[in-house]
Amino acid sequence: MLYQRVSAAQRVRLHQRIGARLEAGHGAQAGDIAAELAIHFERGRDAQRAVQYLGQAGQRSMERSAYVETIAHLTKGLELLQTLPATPERIQHELTLHIALGAALIATKGYAAPEVEQTYARARQLCHHLDDPQQCFPVLHGLRGYYQTRAEYQTARALGEQLLTLAQHAQDSAMLLAAHRALGTTLLMRAPVSALTHLTQGMALYDPQQHHAAAFRYGEDNGVVCFSRAAWTLWWLGYPVQGLVRNEEAVILAQQRAHPLSLCFVLTSAAVFHQCRREGQAVQEHAEAAISLATEQGFPLFRAYGSMLQGWALAHQGQTQERLAQIQQGLTAWRATGAETLQPYFLALLAEAYGIMGQPEAGLTVLAEALMLVDKTGECWYEPELYRLKGTLLLQRLQTTTRRPRPASSRPSPWRAASRRSRGSCGRP
Repeated sequence: MLYQRVSAAQRVRLHQRIGARLEAGHGAQAGDIAAELAIHFERGRDAQRAVQYLGQAGQRSMERSAYVETIAHLTKGLELLQTLPATPERIQHELTLHIALGAALIATKGYAAPEVEQTYARARQLCHHLDDPQQCFPVLHGLRGYYQTRAEYQTARALGEQLLTLAQHAQDSAMLLAAHRALGTTLLMRAPVSALTHLTQGMALYDPQQHHAAAFRYGEDNGVVCFSRAAWTLWWLGYPVQGLVRNEEAVILAQQRAHPLSLCFVLTSAAVFHQCRREGQAVQEHAEAAISLATEQGFPLFRAYGSMLQGWALAHQGQTQERLAQIQQGLTAWRATGAETLQPYFLALLAEAYGIMGQPEAGLTVLAEALMLVDKTGECWYEPELYRLKGTLLLQRLQTTTRRPRPASSRPSPWRAASRRSRGSCGRP
């Protein structure tokens, strides 16, 4: 091979010349071939320009939702940065690369993965060297998502309040939207009235055209998240019709955006909303769409999320044993991403599946774990439903022990009867 016959020094010079000519030839459009330029400048021993183009290549692949490719470019850029002198410019480059890397890792690993925390923690350290607190905004946003998904709600709320302070000082609409989303989604787990205040402000600020690009910086489209979580909040506060409207708006907005992670977020959230309404067919449709997209894009957290909801929907159609295992496997996969939040809810789905199978004792054991998690984390949004399920299972156990069993076909099922109700209970009439 001719390339192998060229000396190492000659190769360096050739790559320098090729890179410079390609860069000059493309001018302002050099970013279109950023990955190719990065290779030439790296092999041409021009680490500074290689880092510049690796950052651009990472951004381009992020815009295509090619997260694995993004991570490869940004990780290489961070490695090359370590060969450069420790200057303010290098610190700025490293911060920019870490922020982008954090968003890509959220997609491929989940919000609570150790790599996500490590990436944003390093970015936060770098912020201390820069005299611009606003540059820390996406870093704090990423850390807040990590702590919320770990069910560390006090820390998540404190970070959300810092975000709001920074956004108000900057008077930047994208930052304000992100801050209200952050506080709204955190408060939803413990204080839904306050959550709705922030989510409503976020929806009022949202401009799909203006704010869509920020999704690549923060992980998801903050506007559609506000609509999606507002649907949950309205349901729990006793406004089911308004909640349904917001839920449908969230799905439509997410489908219009070219951002798969945001769509996965909204599809799973919509499935939860319909599960609260006991609408099995709608749960199944949204869950299966989320599973398909998450599998195609490589989003393990949302694949697990959708799988549990699909399992619940199909369990009510009689495929109980198989779907019980599906919910259990989904819960294991969810925990494997480091996620602690929503576990009481998922355990409730599992407990209900046990009830459908006629195993109330197993369901009660699962609910005991769920209620322990509520006490431990303060995640109380689904607590009323946990107690309703507990009552149903206790009644089922009593009936099982005091009455002579009848054939399954002739026994009334409180679980399938609940599925036929248009609104369901979920903690209220």
